[in-house]
Amino acid sequence: MIAGAARRPLVGIAGCRRHAGDPPLHVTAEKYVASVTRVVGGLPFIIPPLDGIDAGEVLDHLDGLYLPGAPSNVEPRRYGDEPTIDGPWDPARDATTLGLVRAAVERGIPIFGICRGLQEINVALGGTLHQAVHRLAGRRDHRCPSGVPHDERYRVAHRVESVRGGLLAALLPEPSFAVNSAHDQAIDRLAPGLYAEAFAEDGTIEAASLPGSRALVLGVQWHPESPDPTAPLSSCLFAHFGRACRARRDERA
Repeated sequence: MIAGAARRPLVGIAGCRRHAGDPPLHVTAEKYVASVTRVVGGLPFIIPPLDGIDAGEVLDHLDGLYLPGAPSNVEPRRYGDEPTIDGPWDPARDATTLGLVRAAVERGIPIFGICRGLQEINVALGGTLHQAVHRLAGRRDHRCPSGVPHDERYRVAHRVESVRGGLLAALLPEPSFAVNSAHDQAIDRLAPGLYAEAFAEDGTIEAASLPGSRALVLGVQWHPESPDPTAPLSSCLFAHFGRACRARRDERA
């Protein structure tokens, strides 16, 4: 390393366990890795989903925790409910990320969650989820179209309104903005201490933060990494996470 040059913050990305063959795979989508390298300015490290992993041992090495979206849903038994949908589930990821969230909050490590990641933050801290938002009276269908190219699945779907006085309202240039949508589940009961940062037009919680935490804890329900993490709205979020990760890096140094 060049003298005086600061290393890039090490950002842990929660991986998924996929039964795509024999043996199963531990994976994450390239778009999440790219958002870390291109906009956060960090060095990505994929955390394998391993039941019984020591969260503290992992977090000892990290400057930030990134919880990306995934095809799977959080298992309802994780928040005291019984399944009313068929999944898909990823119990190995649940077992890994929920403990990582709680330990990261305790240690003051920045957290940024996307889609499933927002839901994981809420469940880890004591909240619950709606298993199928599209079945609720008065709610829109937040799922994305299937059988179409990736970028078309993540086209603009609806508008979101940030809450006045919140973190998002301070970060983003406009209080109302358009987002994509690709989820079955959404926050039902907000975890103690979490603050709803934004809502969809149908009342669905679209973002939440943890005011008063030692470091940034923020999750959004849409996908700022797709199709372009450098777009103005997306880059505001990733850049803010990057600043928090660099602050954690400097604190550790």
